Parts: sequence; structure tokens; C-alpha cells
Amino acid sequence: MGVLNRLPGFRRSPHGLEWVLWKRLPAILVLGTILPVAAGLLLWWLAPVQPTPAEASDLLRVRYQLVGLVLLHWTLVLTVAIGCIVVLVMKGPAYVADPYPPPGRE
Repeated sequence: MGVLNRLPGFRRSPHGLEWVLWKRLPAILVLGTILPVAAGLLLWWLAPVQPTPAEASDLLRVRYQLVGLVLLHWTLVLTVAIGCIVVLVMKGPAYVADPYPPPGRE
């Protein structure tokens, strides 16, 4: 006997938004990473050779903001991926465990 037994007669739920999101997540991850990196490279390319201290401070702040934006994006994609996995597991086949009689009701 296996560890988990499938519930007889159980029908799987139809696919929904979780599969659409799951299939698009790699593209969303790559696109959301490339855009801020490209903006950072463009900023680096357009920056003056000898910036004033105020310009240097602004450039550094924008770079930190772009790094924060990439990390935020990765975190959001990971959160959505975890949500998709949870929904996929919940829509999967139902299992029953071995019966466990409550104490005193034998």
C-alpha cells in the first residue's frame, strides 16, 4: 500500500489563470530584469565625464533605485510563482490518508 491513496471518483479542476501566469513568468522575469539594466547602462553612457558632486549623488541614487527595482521585481515574480504552485497543488488529485480513529471512539 502506498503512502497516499487517491480519492476514487475525484475529478481534477480545470486549468485557469495559474497556468497562463506560470507559462509567462520566465518572460516576465527576463523582461523586468533587462529593462532596468538597460536604463542603468543608458544612464552610465549618458553621464558626464566629470560630474559635479550633486550630479554624482543623483546618479548614485538612481543606480541604487534601479537595483532596488530589479530586486523588487524578482521578489514579486517569486511570490507569484509560489502562488501558482500552491494553486496547482490544490487543484491536483485528492488524496486520502489512512483512517485514524479518535481516542475513546474505538
